[in-house]
Amino acid sequence: MGVMYDYFAAPSDDAAAAMLDHGPCGPGPQPPPPTLAEARRKGDPEALREAYRQLHRPKERESASGTLVLETKGIDPVAHLGELEALLTGTSFDEILGRRTTEPLAVDDWGSVFVERVTVEMQTALIDATDDQLSAVVAPWSQTSFPGEKVNLVLTDFVRELAVLARTARERGERLYCWICV
Repeated sequence: MGVMYDYFAAPSDDAAAAMLDHGPCGPGPQPPPPTLAEARRKGDPEALREAYRQLHRPKERESASGTLVLETKGIDPVAHLGELEALLTGTSFDEILGRRTTEPLAVDDWGSVFVERVTVEMQTALIDATDDQLSAVVAPWSQTSFPGEKVNLVLTDFVRELAVLARTARERGERLYCWICV
């Protein structure tokens, strides 16, 4: 299944840490699109592919609890976002890692669910970046953080949607965090 990551906005570290209480589904599991049930019922393979594509496309949204969430798999808030931050800001990856704390903000009793802070510098870089700048970093980011994988719509969508989440969080007086389930 892989590691699940929910990037989300919260007004404080305490509110972010409380996301551990959401259990193995994270702060805002996305309901399946209505087209999925219909495609399954009809047995339409093309409609099924499209419904699953929509389900797995990174998209910032508001959960039922009002939390802004961006679900993804395989994009770690420390290593992967550190590389992305380096590309957006020109700061060295080693310097970015040196600023981070080594402990997660919160960990569940079993050590399988964590909440990490997204750095203020990363959030600011996302807020300040233009769409052209975000698009320009996807190819080099994919080569440093996702070797062997092709640049694709998922990474482009993720970067753009994470920027939308960062901007919306700022408007709401919130900052970014990441809920992780291993």
